Amino acid sequence: MNETASSERYRQGMATRRAVLGDAHVERAAAATSEFDRPFQELITEAAWGHVWSRPALTKRERSIVTIALLAALGQDDEVAMHVRATANTGASRDDICEALLHVAIYAGVPAANHAIKIAKQAFAQMDAEKAA
Repeated sequence: MNETASSERYRQGMATRRAVLGDAHVERAAAATSEFDRPFQELITEAAWGHVWSRPALTKRERSIVTIALLAALGQDDEVAMHVRATANTGASRDDICEALLHVAIYAGVPAANHAIKIAKQAFAQMDAEKAA
């Protein structure tokens, strides 16, 4: 990712991405970026983080809850785990995530919610272990 990109939306997206996912995650993503996926990384930084996540109508907590529910419904396991970990920065509580996944069970199916609950529990356990260390 090119943090010197000239787009204001890119700069806002990078700031929001860092606020939600944390500097360490963003640095790892930047280090792994190649010429092949650089356009994709710029797209998600501008569109997802600079446009959608940076809008003022919903809080980061609310966006976090919605995002986890959508990712769980779509079976995007790695993304669910990443966004569960991001709740440490967004203010979404474990109760918020539980409620969101109950909605997933009803509207997207019990298997999707069941699997996402397993992923969330693993992510929370990892977060707890990191805090205790």
